[in-house]
Amino acid sequence: MNLNNSSKPPPDDSNDGMQMITAYEAILTITNQMLQAAKNSDWDKLVALEHDCKYLTNRLMEQHTRQPLSETQQKKKIDLIQQILARDAEIRTITEPRMTHLQNMLTNHDHKRKLGQTYQTDT
Repeated sequence: MNLNNSSKPPPDDSNDGMQMITAYEAILTITNQMLQAAKNSDWDKLVALEHDCKYLTNRLMEQHTRQPLSETQQKKKIDLIQQILARDAEIRTITEPRMTHLQNMLTNHDHKRKLGQTYQTDT
């Protein structure tokens, strides 16, 4: 019998591990959405999802567990992290060539602008 008059149940350390796993699952879900956005060249959506992912990642880093994860939870965490990293690699494979192309376009435009300013004649 609980003699404590508080309506809050005592902290459940095993729940900490489940919250952590749930956070990793949410990050994986967003990472999957990011991959789909990259495949569809939906850059605005990709950027928005990247912000969501960063927010969840920061929240996860702030989470503190009072007890170590169970063996099952640890295996699940490792599996989720591996999936997240695999999706991230796929996203980079799609986005890095695009970023290089955009950087080259900006560099070329800047060179053209400078040449135009250098050789512009005042009339």
